[in-house]
Order: sequence, then structure tokens, then C-alpha cells
Amino acid sequence: MAELDLNDVSMFVRVIEHAGFAKAARALGVPTSTVSRAVSRLEGAAGSRLVHRNTRSVTPTSEGRAFYAEVAPPVLALRHAARGVEDHTPEARGTLRISAPNDLGATFVAGLVSAFSERYPRVSVHVELSVRTVDLVREGFDVALRASGKLSDSSLVARKAGELEAELYAAPGYIARHGAPADVAALAEHRCILFRPENGEATWRLDGPEGVLEQRVRGRIGGDDYLFVRAVALAGAGVALLPRMVAVDDVTSGRLVRVLPRHAARGAALYVVYAAARTLPAKISAFRDFALQSCRLAPGPSGERVASARPPERGVLARPPARPAG
Repeated sequence: MAELDLNDVSMFVRVIEHAGFAKAARALGVPTSTVSRAVSRLEGAAGSRLVHRNTRSVTPTSEGRAFYAEVAPPVLALRHAARGVEDHTPEARGTLRISAPNDLGATFVAGLVSAFSERYPRVSVHVELSVRTVDLVREGFDVALRASGKLSDSSLVARKAGELEAELYAAPGYIARHGAPADVAALAEHRCILFRPENGEATWRLDGPEGVLEQRVRGRIGGDDYLFVRAVALAGAGVALLPRMVAVDDVTSGRLVRVLPRHAARGAALYVVYAAARTLPAKISAFRDFALQSCRLAPGPSGERVASARPPERGVLARPPARPAG
């Protein structure tokens, strides 16, 4: 076997982790062609085909799986060691890899990362949106935003940012045609856009002045992604129950109107998740603190503290802490 290029080995590990050349390239911040050529060189040096290539995905061959099992642990150890050298500085700098759910990516997360990047110009941010729960350590992520604080890995820490309270919204055009519901019971007579419906139905639990009310609603349109539900609501198809973080900018612009504004549904909590460390890298502690400040907790109708989607105003965390918090 010819001598192996360690950079090619590292790129091969990324390709297997992300099941594709394009995703691995985005994680590394290089062109896809660079990653593809690296794997081809590695195959030439190893004298064996390591991956099956097709238009949709990349999967390891039996030789590739065996090779990955041997080289992945030391590559991951080197990756963490390199980050440790980079991160043991009181100034937030380097590349920050964030995993976040699709539903919040184009709204809350985009605004959060933009504001964070402006506050910390020496940190480069890469966000990967996914419906799956990533393995932070194995896949090389620094931070994850999750709607659950349950951790299967005891080496992780989850900090609660707030409640993802949901509210009722509709487009002005829909209200002009059908009117707004006068009370919770009236929702049964309206067209509703449903998140993960069962047989075209869902039960909405709404907290308001009368306490918690349950209302069975129906709708011809449903989806398993809040961004899809939001888009259908913007098109004027009905009333939608959406997380405040997803709809807040549409309300500000007038594209959506809050319906039954004294009622809301208590949703899942939003957590900032990261690997535990005696001395937390400055870029991670800076993002954690910034995210917690951005999810400012404000009282909802039931007295619960809920997360809003506004980044901290100027002056809040205006300067990074002199020493990173652990």
C-alpha cells in the first residue's frame, strides 16, 4: 500500500459521517470536487474501492467500512485535539458548527446566527439543519439547538432557553373572507392547517383566561414541518397553530395576524446542547450565552416563561466575557 495522505483520510471520514461528498464539503468549507478527488486519491493509495457512488448518496464498500472502523477513532481524536488547541483562548474565535431543526432554521436560527456573527466577527459559523438528532461528539458539532432536553449521552449538557409557545395565526386575506373565530369553540367551523394530523384532525390545547381548553379541529391540509404549515397559512388557506419563533416576523410585517390573542398553546422547550468540559471553549460559551439571552423569557398567558425570537439589544452581552464560562 502506498503512503496515505492524512488529509485525504480525514476527508474520507467526513464523507462517511455525512453520507455524501456535498455535505462533507459544506462541513469542511471546501468545494465538493476537492473532497471527491481526495477520496479517489485515497482509493488509489489503498488499492481498493472504498465507497459506492450514485447520484443520491455515498455508501462505504465492505473494504470502506473496515477502513473507516480503523481510521475514524484516531481522526476524531486529532480533530478534538486540534479544536482544543484553537479554543483554549479567552477570545471567541474559530469555526462553530451548529445543528438545528429545520422548522426554526429559516426564521429564528437565521436571525440568531446573523446577530451572533456580527457580535463575534472572529467566529465562522456553519449551521446544518436536520430533523434527526445528531451525535455532537462523533459528528464534530459544537452546539445543537433542540426541542428536547433528554440526553442519551451523559457527556452532554442541555441548557433550557425557554418554552416554544405556539399561537394561532391566519393571513389577513383569510380573515377578510371567513372572519376571525370569536372563541376557541368556533375553531371547529374554520379551515385549520394542521401539524402532524391524524386522519385530517388534531386536538389543540389552548391556555387562556378560562384555563386550558381542548378543541378538536379539522383541516384538509397538514404537514410535518412548521415551515410548510407557515407557508400554507401565508397563502391564506386557514388558521394555523405555530410556534411564536416561526411567525413573529410575519406578524411584524403584517403577513400574518394573531387569532384569539388571549390564547396560546404550551409547546416543547428549546435547549442549547453542548459537550461538557471543565473549561468550555470560548466560542461555545459565547454562543450559549448569546442564545440564552436571545431567547429572552417573557411571561405567557398562563404565567409560563416563553422564548421570544428577538436577539439581545445593543449593550446586552456587548462585550464577550473576559474568561469563558464553563
